[in-house]
Order: sequence, then structure tokens, then C-alpha cells
Amino acid sequence: MTDLYQSQRMMRKMRRVAIERGLVAVLDVGTSKIACLILRFDGPEGFREADGVGPMAGQSRFRVIGAATTRSRGVRFGEIHAMQETERAIRTAVQAAQNMARVRVDHVIACFGGAEPRSYGIAGEIEIADSVVSEQDVARVLSASDMPDLGQGREVLHAQPVNFALDHRTGLSDPRGQIGHRLACDMHLVSVEAAAIQNLLYCIQRCDLELAGLASSAYVSGLASLVEDEQELGAACIDLGGGATGISVFLKKHMIYADSVRLGGEHVSADVAKGLHVPAATAERIKTVFGGLIATGMDDREMIDLGGDSGDWEKDRRRVSRTELIGIMRPRVEEILEDVRARLDAADFASLPSQSIVLTGGASQMPGLDGLAARILGSQVRLGRPLRVQGLPQAVTGPGFASAVGLCLFAAHPQDEWWDFEVPAERYPARSLRRAVRWFRDNW
Repeated sequence: MTDLYQSQRMMRKMRRVAIERGLVAVLDVGTSKIACLILRFDGPEGFREADGVGPMAGQSRFRVIGAATTRSRGVRFGEIHAMQETERAIRTAVQAAQNMARVRVDHVIACFGGAEPRSYGIAGEIEIADSVVSEQDVARVLSASDMPDLGQGREVLHAQPVNFALDHRTGLSDPRGQIGHRLACDMHLVSVEAAAIQNLLYCIQRCDLELAGLASSAYVSGLASLVEDEQELGAACIDLGGGATGISVFLKKHMIYADSVRLGGEHVSADVAKGLHVPAATAERIKTVFGGLIATGMDDREMIDLGGDSGDWEKDRRRVSRTELIGIMRPRVEEILEDVRARLDAADFASLPSQSIVLTGGASQMPGLDGLAARILGSQVRLGRPLRVQGLPQAVTGPGFASAVGLCLFAAHPQDEWWDFEVPAERYPARSLRRAVRWFRDNW
């Protein structure tokens, strides 16, 4: 735990250095694509109104000056499976973004899905020595939180204080400078498989880049796709990626739950390939152009040419109805949504003040998904697009780039985490499980 604390502190320092220099890259390492955006930090005075959106959500601090995306290789379920292939894909995306920006970057902030995230709610409480809450008091209360037993081979990815209570006042976002005698803190902790982090770190180092930050795709997609009211009142962001579907729940502007389902859009494409006996590339094209999830009477009459160049005239002239295609796609999407519902039920999502659900990610663009999701998840569902950020090319503004855009916001305005405070070395948390994931229902 000590090593992790120090490495996260080092990454935070690198991020500060990179932003002071004015350049940092963000890298979304996904199963179907790898996206790289290069951000320039010039300060508000560095931009004119003509450059784009004004200071919304603090975006006046940075501008996107380079963007590139390439087909992902060597990544499955959001985790690296073939190191050399992933390294080549990352190099391609970063090089193309650098060419567009006409700069060279040394520091990247990366996000990834998968790695089996688990959420924990933990709490700590201390007496205030000097009646005024200081930075050291916040560090002490964070270190007083009982650390859960994460299990073998797992590391903490996020450890965010989400609620402070001073004496009898709760719901404080920052208690520093306030007067009181007893300080309590609720912290949300996300652990992932250590091997996934180590592989990504090693891969980025092989690309001659320094890692200046790491985030969960589910978390940053929520930052980009949920509007302020949704983050405040309680909402879930479902990020339907290629190989994994990320789930994040926000309340009071903090993430309070994260999970992922090891299924995504590529599994739907694989079902189409098997069902229609066509190559994977053809299946992806047919799914994207003709796919859907809710059949109507018209779909029986709409015929799709499968095409092909196998040399078998009969096989290459095959046609199927759109109804048949929908019949292949729908069961897999229903399975993904059923798994998502089971995860939300485990997190006691139904107890939140508002139960908004926002669908984002590349696979969220399947026609009819919002209607099917509303039927299965039983809530108000909408399709989400990421926030607009300055300089972002039109080609990378769709739902498939929610993680990349969220990573820009994470880079510019990182949430306070446990390692941002000087925790005394002798007070690293003891490992004892104290609370289950449902802790937030009791607190709020």
C-alpha cells in the first residue's frame, strides 16, 4: 500500500509539472480503438472568445490542439493481452496526434476499462487537536479510515473523500478552516487487478512516455456525460465500450460506485458474424449500417446484401432481412443490460433521490437502445454525448469519445484523492474490512 501511495503521489507531481510546461496528452486505451488528445494549458488569458466555448466547467484552462484515433490491437475486455501490438497502436495514435499538434509530448494521462473494479465505502474519525481543521487533520482522518482487505493481486485505483462531517454537521465537501472538535470522513475506494495497471504502465513506458495519471474509464465517462444536476442528485453512467461495459454511479458530485461487465459492442459484432456466417469486418459494417434492437413490420421487407468474395456465387449473393439481423443482435444487448441491472441492484441504486441513467460509449449508438434499456433498467434513460471542450475536432465529439473527453476534465480538475494529502508514514491504513458497498445509503 505504501508503494502505491508513493507512486500515485509521483504521478500527481508529474501531472503538475506537465501542466506547468503547458502540454499533456490523454490516452484512452480501449478494446476497439485507442484515442489520443493533446491538451495545451495556457491559462484563461491565453484564449480569445473566438476560440470556442467560454469558461464552462473550467474549460477555459485548456484547449485540444491534437487528436487522433486508431484501431486498437492487443486489448481484450479493456485489458492488454498482447503487449507489442498494443504498443504499436499507442505509438500510432500518439504520433498522429503529435503531428496534428506539431508538438512533442512526454507525459500522458491514461484511462482503461475492465480490470474487474470493486467499490468499497470506508470511514474514519478523529479528534481535532486545535479546534480549527487543518490540512494535517484531513490527512489524519483519511489515514484513520479502515482499509478493506482488497485480496491478492489487487491495487487501489481511486481513493476519494466523498463526504466530511464536523461534529454534527455532515455533507461538507471541504472542512479545512472550519471550527469543530470531531472530524469524520467517508471515502470511496476503487480497487482493480494489479496486473492490468502494471501492463499498461509498462506498455506506456515502452512507448517512451511518462505516465502522469491513471483513471477508470467508467469514472471519466461519467464526468464527461452526466450534467451537473445528474451528478448532484444521483445518476448512473453506463459506458458501452467494445470489450467491456463500465458502470459508475454519482451522487453529490462524487463517484460512489464503480463496476464493469465483461461484455461490449464487439460481442454483438461476433454474434452477427457467427449468425450470418460472414467475416468479422463485414459483420461490423452490417451492424453499424443496418443494425437495430427493436423490429417493426417494415423490417421484414428490408433486405440486406451480405456480399462477399469467397468465389461461391450462391454464398456471395445471400440476403437477409433486417428483422433477422435484429433477432441476432438483441439477445446479446439484453444480456449486457441485465448484467448492468444486477450490478446497479447490488449498489442499491434504487435508493438514490434521482435514478437517471445515461448511456454513452461507442456501442450506445445502436438504434433502439434507449427504449430497450428503459424497459430492462426501469428508469429514466437518455443517450449521452460528452461535453464540448475547446478545440475538440468534430470527428471526436461522439459518445464513443466520452472517456477521452472525460480524461481531459480529469487532467484539468482532478478530484482530491487520498494521496494528495501528506499522510504520516506510520499511519498508513490498517487492513480490516469495515463497511460494504451500500455504505452511502446510510450516510446520505
